[in-house]
Amino acid sequence: MTIVSSTRRSLAAALAALALSLAASVPAQAQLQLRIGGGAFQPMPIAVTDFAGDASLGSLVASVVTNNLRRSGYFTPLEKARFPETPSFDAAPGFEKWRAAGVQALVTGRVGRDAGGRLSVQFRLWDVTSGQQITGQQYGTDAANARRTGHLVSDAVYTKITGIGPWFDSRVAYVDESGPKENRRKRLMVMDQDGANVRALTSGEVSVVAPRYSPAGQDIAFMTQATGQQPRVQMIDLESGTRQTVGSFNSMSASPRFSPDGRRLVMSVQQGGNADIVTVDIASKAQRPVTQGLAIDTSPTYSPDGGQIVFESDRGGSQQIYVMGADGSNPHRISFGDGSASQPAWSPRGDLIAFTRQRKGGFAICVMRTDGSGERVLTEGFHNEGPTFAPNGQYVMFFRDPGGQGGGKLYMVDITGKVEQPIPTPSYASDPTWSPLLGGK
Repeated sequence: MTIVSSTRRSLAAALAALALSLAASVPAQAQLQLRIGGGAFQPMPIAVTDFAGDASLGSLVASVVTNNLRRSGYFTPLEKARFPETPSFDAAPGFEKWRAAGVQALVTGRVGRDAGGRLSVQFRLWDVTSGQQITGQQYGTDAANARRTGHLVSDAVYTKITGIGPWFDSRVAYVDESGPKENRRKRLMVMDQDGANVRALTSGEVSVVAPRYSPAGQDIAFMTQATGQQPRVQMIDLESGTRQTVGSFNSMSASPRFSPDGRRLVMSVQQGGNADIVTVDIASKAQRPVTQGLAIDTSPTYSPDGGQIVFESDRGGSQQIYVMGADGSNPHRISFGDGSASQPAWSPRGDLIAFTRQRKGGFAICVMRTDGSGERVLTEGFHNEGPTFAPNGQYVMFFRDPGGQGGGKLYMVDITGKVEQPIPTPSYASDPTWSPLLGGK
């Protein structure tokens, strides 16, 4: 088999990816394709066999891929008990058997180790209907990163079949909440997007809220709420663990968001009874006002190209969403309809803005186009808040608090509103923020 080299670097652990050539030329009409949306949408039946070679690691990688594809809502993985065979990685599977089992796509793989103990993880994606290999790749990595190769395989399969960008190789930071409702301990946590590998970034001695990942690196900005002190925006470096306060303000600063290049933070700063939007250059510490007025302007977020900022403001009498130039020019309202609109988040694809719509005692997670048209409810109920987009712009994560003495839980919904999944966390959780892809685009 011919191997064509390419390199994919990870911020956390360098993973070298080698693209395997197709076993045969596949006609365009034979390519697997899943059309997302539409009233007749059905998830694609797929099977992911245990990867050959190292039995324990092969089972682990296959389970990660299976669970990821199932959680996406776009695939229905076949249960192992219904597998008609255990195919060899080095030979074509028995396509007739898999077709009889109702499978349209099949993933096979192998996990091996070299003399130095490093892993080599390979996979093949087969179109069962046409009997052709569609794609395949090989990943070389340390043994500790075996689980992450499952996310990379998932992304390759998902992207090839759906035509939508990758998102499984990412992480989520959020606020972990424990203790009684009236005295919650709020710590900053980070985990893989599927809820695995949870670790604490702060101790909980000082409460944190509203974390946001940098789109350009491994920094997270958040707001601290120390007893007896003004809330402050801080930033933590995930590699070193070092923290710094961002901005020198005499009043509360809140709702930090990074610029697309990661060099600036835009935030809301209290000015008497009002709040204005301010940018801070992280390196030089230079501060620049963006809005100045009698309103409460908050929750600013840059467009992916950095040219615009979406924010919420009560300048029209109620909380609504506005868009302006990154320099504060031409602010104009884009949210209308019943109730208030808040917490806007711009899709990484640039096409949609997600936000929280509050009306008649309920909280909905909605999306609309960037001019305010085409508003759609993705999910609605009691106290849904804090939308954040996946790196591919296809999913929105948020938290839902049922009220009472309970606490929030994280959920994910796709932008069609047809797929909704809970995100497991060890305890109550709120304020999720999705990282960019760990290995880059």
